[in-house]
Amino acid sequence: MALTPRLELRQGQSLVMTPQLQQAIKLLQMSNLELQAFVESELEKNPLLERDEKREAPAAGDVAEERDVASAMKDGASASEKLATLDTDLENVYQGESRADAANRAQMSPVDSGWASLKSSRGVSLDQDDLDFGAALTRETTLAEHLTEQLTLAIADPADRLIGQNLIGMVNEAGYLTSDPAQVAEMLGTDVAHVERVLAVLQGFDPAGVFARDLKECLRLQLKELDRLDPAMMVLVDHLDLVAKRDFAALKSLCKVDADDIRDMITELRRLNPKPGHVFGAEPVQPVVPDVSVRPAPDGSWLVELNNDTLPRVLVNNRYMAQVSRGAMRSEDKTYLSECHANATWLVRSLDQRAKTILKVAREIVRQQDAFLAYGVQHLRPLNLKTVAEAIEMHESTVSRVTSNKYVATSRGIFELKYFFTTAISSVEGGEAHSAESVRHRLREMIERESAANVLSDDTLVDMLKAEGIEIARRTVAKYRESLGIPSSVQRRREKNTFGS
Repeated sequence: MALTPRLELRQGQSLVMTPQLQQAIKLLQMSNLELQAFVESELEKNPLLERDEKREAPAAGDVAEERDVASAMKDGASASEKLATLDTDLENVYQGESRADAANRAQMSPVDSGWASLKSSRGVSLDQDDLDFGAALTRETTLAEHLTEQLTLAIADPADRLIGQNLIGMVNEAGYLTSDPAQVAEMLGTDVAHVERVLAVLQGFDPAGVFARDLKECLRLQLKELDRLDPAMMVLVDHLDLVAKRDFAALKSLCKVDADDIRDMITELRRLNPKPGHVFGAEPVQPVVPDVSVRPAPDGSWLVELNNDTLPRVLVNNRYMAQVSRGAMRSEDKTYLSECHANATWLVRSLDQRAKTILKVAREIVRQQDAFLAYGVQHLRPLNLKTVAEAIEMHESTVSRVTSNKYVATSRGIFELKYFFTTAISSVEGGEAHSAESVRHRLREMIERESAANVLSDDTLVDMLKAEGIEIARRTVAKYRESLGIPSSVQRRREKNTFGS
């Protein structure tokens, strides 16, 4: 077979990430704090941008056109001539983007303005193409980040994970839990036992002693981790006041050990860390400012509103541009002024589009999870990115970026939007899906009602759930049963026969 050079023509389609599209994506995934810093830097660099201090931030659907934002096309060239100079076209859009939106995006300047991507305080994102890995590697991991990583691996159930995330937010720098489980249960609409079960899992996290509510519990958790929490040590921990007074005679009597054992126990106690959270790095505490607020309406529905305090208010100063343009300028000055005007116009439009997108996604999430808002965490519905994206006719990647680092204030607390996405269990014959938490709750009810003469096996539970319209595998039932701390049918039958039902 002879090897000879030849020419081939191939036709194909691909999505080109234009500079404008990359900037819009980065703008969408920023948190409100990052966005404020980003806009502040642009106000300093761009002379045609100014703060809008005379009016409230525009509501979703109202673009800040007070200074004739669209006048970028009024320099004598037609729209078609402008589009011909850009490195994008109207078909280069994401699924769900309208032709009008594409036209607006195509009017943006192709010039790279050098807008730097702001790094999240929580780490780096692989969506960014200018990652500062050196800065990320030198920053110490915070206690909250360390606990959140363990939460993701240890708890799969969405309701339990939501409770766990709330508890992590209530841990101080020393590693102690600053809120009572009863308050968390009331806020999330569940029972105290449910919160206590999740807390018991979290108290097994590293470092040992975290999520303790006082010093005694902190020491017990560490001793339990070391397998040294015997009855004598428990008594010693319960009488720390006597340890501080060095009342060895009273301690010997209470612990029922000799003097040498008391000295060894106290030495072991002193090796423990009374503030386990301090081994991790700390960052300045920044309060979470919600991007969206949800409140009940008089008719029983929910009102979803943007938090105007988090929306930067900027306008394009066309008056200043017109004033400067009247004078004689060099070609370089004209180019610079044109670029500043195009970049300022793009920023104003992008901020408005970002606000609309966040509000649209938040409204759909609230519509899907209204039962949680009304009745509590056990009523979380199964929800994924695809469901929301299809409902609002947007791309899944857009929904993913909107729900990251965006928070919603509800009557049950402040939550990140992404925590409303839960695992779904399929329904028989294509009916409505069931959330994993609701299936686990139903599983517990079935087992609690069983008798010693009729202990339900996992296969029987599968059949019973299927009869109720819940399609679930036997291994999933076993996994849920074990996560609930319920023994197998063989063990339950033995216990019921021994102790009675």
